[in-house]
Amino acid sequence: MTARVHGRVQGVGFRWHVRRVSQVLGLAGEATNLADGTVEVVAEGPRATCQRLVDDLRGGGAPGHVERVTVEWSDPTGLRGFIVD
Repeated sequence: MTARVHGRVQGVGFRWHVRRVSQVLGLAGEATNLADGTVEVVAEGPRATCQRLVDDLRGGGAPGHVERVTVEWSDPTGLRGFIVD
C-alpha cells in the first residue's frame, strides 16, 4: 500500500507517529517527506491491517493536520522493518 498524505504533515512528528502505529500493527514500510510538502507512506502486510493504518492516517490522531490521503494498493515487495526517511 502506498499512501500520499496531504496537509501540514512535515516538521510535526508525523512520520514518527506513522512508524509507531505501523510497528504496533506489525507492518513493514517507510514514511518519507516529499518535496511538495506531502508525506509518502509505504506499508506492507495484510490488506486489512494496512487499511487500519490508512484509517489512522485519516482519523485525526496524528500530529499536524491531514487534509486528505490518497491510497494505491499493490503487491508486496518484501520490505522489512519500518524506516523513517
